[in-house]
Amino acid sequence: MTNLSKLLAMVRYDLRQRLTDGSVLAFAVVVPLALMWVMDVVFSDATDVELQPITVAVATPADDQLAAVIPEVLRAVSADGELQIEVREVTPTEVPDLVADGSAGMGVVVPPDFSTALIAGDGPEVEVTIGDNTGIMDQIVGSVVRATLAQLTAGTQAATAGVELGVSPDQLAALGQAVVDEAPQVQWREGQAASEQLGFQESIVAGQAGMFLLFTVGFGVLAMVREREQGTMARLLSMPMPPWLVTAAKGAVSFLLGLISMTVLLTAGSVLFDGVDFGAPVAVGVLILLVVAATTSLMFIITKVARTAEQAGIAQSIVAVVLGMSGGAFFQINATGLVGTILALNPVKAFIDGLGVTSGGGRVGDLGTVALILGAFTALCLVCAWLLPDRKDAL
Repeated sequence: MTNLSKLLAMVRYDLRQRLTDGSVLAFAVVVPLALMWVMDVVFSDATDVELQPITVAVATPADDQLAAVIPEVLRAVSADGELQIEVREVTPTEVPDLVADGSAGMGVVVPPDFSTALIAGDGPEVEVTIGDNTGIMDQIVGSVVRATLAQLTAGTQAATAGVELGVSPDQLAALGQAVVDEAPQVQWREGQAASEQLGFQESIVAGQAGMFLLFTVGFGVLAMVREREQGTMARLLSMPMPPWLVTAAKGAVSFLLGLISMTVLLTAGSVLFDGVDFGAPVAVGVLILLVVAATTSLMFIITKVARTAEQAGIAQSIVAVVLGMSGGAFFQINATGLVGTILALNPVKAFIDGLGVTSGGGRVGDLGTVALILGAFTALCLVCAWLLPDRKDAL
């Protein structure tokens, strides 16, 4: 019987044992799918923002062309139908009452000397009052007003500079009119996640699959710790075959369990959740192979340092939770500098980033950075597992 035949025989036996184990099925498929569903139900409403209509009461000085730009811009924003903004031009004394009684969600009062102060560079103060229950519309309208004021300020500063440079009054008048005509016409449209970024539901599926992969792959490799305690490992090593075959068989079982789990979870996530699409199957398949290899290699280190099965289980849980949470299993962590670099080396984070590439249309060739991270992580873990002095006979 060749070494390959012995290896395949051990893999078939262990794999059959694991697939009939209810705990393997729970951690590999049932629990992550359940958490995906719960997180989608709980958090989907928070990401599903509905923009409500808003009435803006605007008070501007009569015959002030620059001040008149503000209500005109708000009407232009609402013209495309995406944002519903009703502009009511009223007197300054009416604005507080309209906002207070709920007739207007926001009030904007432009001071009487707006144009004069603006041209003089004195920085006129525009009073903005926000009512209750406006949602995020007050932030949107406020941003439009701020952008308009910034544009007007820039225009008047240009006109002031023109005066200092000796520009004729006729040209200054044309410049002032150009400011009015060229005021920013802000448009609103609903967008999608940018390329190489997962949407909300895609992040849930990818994050939970990545975190529970760290539990799934442990059922193969970490079995060596339990078998050492039970004495079966010594009997296996005494058989007429190289000791590395035992380790290779356990690693192969972990690898196959990881492949099965990831394939089922990503496929189920794409079917069960609307709008979840991770891109080209070949590229996703390559990414799965890389992340399963990386997480499996990490289990070998735990096997070397854990003296009992209980210690191995605790260490595996700690590693899975820490890498899962920092990698984005529950929420994305945006960090820069040294912290960002360390987080980028997390196999769960790399896996989610890779799915962001494929979901944005990327192919296998576009996974270079992710493949390098996962490949280096795998190699480093295997080297560390081999060099660790304890339990070297198991490797």
